Amino acid sequence: MKRPLCKSCEQRPCAVNYYRDGIAHYRSRCENCQRRGRGLKRRVPKWEEAGYKKKMSCDHCGFRAKFSAQILVYHVDGKLNNAEFKNLRSVCKNCEIELAKLDVTWRRGDLEPDL
Repeated sequence: MKRPLCKSCEQRPCAVNYYRDGIAHYRSRCENCQRRGRGLKRRVPKWEEAGYKKKMSCDHCGFRAKFSAQILVYHVDGKLNNAEFKNLRSVCKNCEIELAKLDVTWRRGDLEPDL
């Protein structure tokens, strides 16, 4: 059996994934495309699908970020599928670690929806 071509670049043969009962089973992409991450769709988080915009300042300590990677979206109740605006907060990486370690949460009276 001839190796199928890569679905991303359509030039090189696909990489072997595994052998079972003497039959080779192939991946959908070649080694180069697999390593470079070609052909993969970007996963969109639930909060982004719901329309929440990540702020450039921390809601917990007030830190103002220079880069968007310094701020994360924090789920107050801990449920990643709950994308209601009252459940989402923009926090810096330092506060995210602090909130996780100390199990500190916002009080219910402190929650106001971000619009």
